[in-house]
Amino acid sequence: MFAKKIVGLIAAIVGANFVTNAKSTELLIYHSWSTPSEISALKVLNENFSSEGNSWKDLAIAHDSGVNVSLMNMLTGGNPPDVFMNSDPGIYRDLKKQGLAYPLTKLYQDHHVLEHFPPAVLKNITVDGEIMKAPVSVHIDGMVYYNKHVADAVVVDPKSWKSLDDLWAVFDKIKAAGYIPIAQGGDKFQIAYLLQAIIASETGNAIYDRFYGEKPDRTCIDTREMRQALAAFRKIQQHTDPGSPNRKWNETTNLVITGKALLQIHGDWMKGEFLAAGKQPGVDFDCMNIPGTKGVVVTVDAWGFLNTKKTEKAKAQEQFALLVVDPAINAAFAAKKGCSPVRTDVDPKSLDPCNKVVLETLKDPAMQHANPFNTADADWYRTIWDVADKFWNTPSMTPDQGVAEFQRAYDSVF
Repeated sequence: MFAKKIVGLIAAIVGANFVTNAKSTELLIYHSWSTPSEISALKVLNENFSSEGNSWKDLAIAHDSGVNVSLMNMLTGGNPPDVFMNSDPGIYRDLKKQGLAYPLTKLYQDHHVLEHFPPAVLKNITVDGEIMKAPVSVHIDGMVYYNKHVADAVVVDPKSWKSLDDLWAVFDKIKAAGYIPIAQGGDKFQIAYLLQAIIASETGNAIYDRFYGEKPDRTCIDTREMRQALAAFRKIQQHTDPGSPNRKWNETTNLVITGKALLQIHGDWMKGEFLAAGKQPGVDFDCMNIPGTKGVVVTVDAWGFLNTKKTEKAKAQEQFALLVVDPAINAAFAAKKGCSPVRTDVDPKSLDPCNKVVLETLKDPAMQHANPFNTADADWYRTIWDVADKFWNTPSMTPDQGVAEFQRAYDSVF
């Protein structure tokens, strides 16, 4: 079964577009992207990488496929990738201990790249003072994407909403008109991402970093702010449609694209699905931060590199690390992926209205909070996922009970 999934995913993504020149340097590139928008974005990188005389060998494991292949298992199994997508700082610390880390600090300094990264990106790619990752995209994990035609049909203006209370106030009206008010998928990934987005949006600096930090603060759990976030989280759950459980995020986005639902609160990679469906920002759909947001969660997708000790591989790896942050290539990638560019000096003409919302938000460092994958202890973060899933799927559970569940979870981990 494992082999069949690997072969199927590779066949779907690699296709006939990948260069197979026998003289080229081949890199094994490991990632977890598989949706149409992700595949289109990868094609941008592959075409530019291959044009430099290199060959891209794809190893794709969709993040929701149920297949678990860790980088460390691939290392011990003798078939490690040359390039891999991973933002977890712990991975890079482990590689450094094994003498397999590939820092990019000097490469990026020599090519004057670092000064063009916004603070959120620079912070994400730095591990213990070294640049260890090549950033390729920047996302806000919880944005509102809505169907403008549905909004017009029910006569609501999402951009007039000042808080989530304004959102709740129109949900019954939207339901009465025959639309799903808010599309939400039901797997753990989407539930966990929604919770962290709501905690950041509703509480800002009050508890987010204390809850998701490297050394979490137990006292932030039993607070008014946490109860406020859990109450908002529950409100969203109460308005989900019957098809929500186990629905993938892109299938959920499609409900908004096709006019079955008004909006979705999820990562702004949703935009890639709208664009892949031929929809135009500002015409068919629009985007904004969560109403009344006090903070946003920032994800930076990034590539890591394995020190193979081979000169020809190293040259190709450096070419890859530079091309993914090239302003023109990164802008073209962002247009396909639905993300925003990682550089501040891209051509403004390449930015759409949703890019501008993201980049304007990222001008304020105080608004930015890192995705927990980049900060939290892995056991703690996964435990948060479990508690969030339990809370979501137990409609009778109150915010007070949710607080108690998180306290017990904290005690079990720490």
